[in-house]
Amino acid sequence: MEAQHHVTAPADSPALGSLSVEPLLTAEFDADPGAVYRRLRSTYGPVAPVGLLGVPVWLALDYREVLEVLRNEGQWRRDVRNWRARALGELPPGWPLLAGYEVRQTMFMDDEEHLAARRTQHAALRPFQDAKSPEGWELRAAVAQYADELVAMLAAESGRTGFADLGAQYTRPLLLMVTSKLFGCPVELGDELVMDLWRMLDGGPDAGPATGRALSAFTRLAAHRRARPGDDLTSYMMLADPDLTDEQLGRELFMNAVYLNDIAGNMVLNTLLEVLRGNATVRRSLSAGQLGETVNRAALANPPVANMCFRFAARDVRLGNFWIRAGDIVSPSAAAAHQDLLAIGSSPMVGSAVSTRAHLGWGAGPHQCPSAARELGGLIVTTAVGRVFDHFAKAELTLPPDQLPWRSGPVVRGLKVLPVRYEMATAALGVARPAELASASVGIDGQASGLLAALRRFMFGAR
Repeated sequence: MEAQHHVTAPADSPALGSLSVEPLLTAEFDADPGAVYRRLRSTYGPVAPVGLLGVPVWLALDYREVLEVLRNEGQWRRDVRNWRARALGELPPGWPLLAGYEVRQTMFMDDEEHLAARRTQHAALRPFQDAKSPEGWELRAAVAQYADELVAMLAAESGRTGFADLGAQYTRPLLLMVTSKLFGCPVELGDELVMDLWRMLDGGPDAGPATGRALSAFTRLAAHRRARPGDDLTSYMMLADPDLTDEQLGRELFMNAVYLNDIAGNMVLNTLLEVLRGNATVRRSLSAGQLGETVNRAALANPPVANMCFRFAARDVRLGNFWIRAGDIVSPSAAAAHQDLLAIGSSPMVGSAVSTRAHLGWGAGPHQCPSAARELGGLIVTTAVGRVFDHFAKAELTLPPDQLPWRSGPVVRGLKVLPVRYEMATAALGVARPAELASASVGIDGQASGLLAALRRFMFGAR
């Protein structure tokens, strides 16, 4: 068989390490990352060299280049062992983002190893994906009931009208409750776990210890469920792959917890924010009763993962205006790619279905979230969003959108708080009974209730 020929970078093309790069994580980036992406694009084109916590990285900015990196697994590897600077010991001591990438789990595998791990994930998630299965029905009912209970707690604590942080008092506890249920935790997970996941993703000085604490917690859970199996994701993963050790299973649970709590949590809060700040396309989808499209459009405007997991070049390749050398690190920026996509303006790509086809909230290519995980994650997010607008007759931000505090790190840009002034709909003061859970946005007269009904009247008029 004829050997495949691969080109090499011209000798006179600049290498990443030879370029004078500006740091990405600055006060300007914290305040307005979109402006930084635009400036980088105008200076360098679709791909820009940047400094990330003292390490030079290629940042893919344009939608086409980002999709190329996400989809071409043969060229762009996920396994951190392909990173030349790491292999040569060129990283700063204790580089904080490395701790998460050293956790060997599905996200950071390639080829058949990756496919086998995905099959295990999909098989374990399938019972929860099916709304007609006992596990699927029970999880769906639990998500809605937890949301109703948290709203009822707000009403009990602050009354029919009051103030709330929809991050700390609703979204974070809701997703922790769902995680505890789905994973089969013997006790409810604590908020400190979410903080450790944040520390790992944000690359702070405590990223290494935080990663270790989270891994230890999930390894203990794996051991617990091995001794006492149940109808939960942890036990079903053991059934799907009996050869998984407690440590391997703990790493997979760790990955799922990141997505379920931080990524899905950002999706919930970003959707709520886009509605409350008056994003017309997001509001129109919500008022039309299209919750899934509402979430998709919010993800297009404000993706839950700003800069996606690193890829490492398998061979020399030209990307944008630069030659990327084998072993170079590339960060595909979903936030910049979405900005590029929306800038197309009147193109059909930004028509009514663009978010469903094009947003990168669940990734793209061979490493995108497995279909069972996407469907389950979408269900959780849409339920969380929908119950807020069912139960609130009115809600408004108590801070201008440009003054909201953000976690603006190398991976995630997520709200720290979402402070609102609210007024409950009358029906929201009690907790829904299980028989009521299937009618998420319909009152006893068959009409939409709460803030959703008010929004429909505002967008479409009374009809």
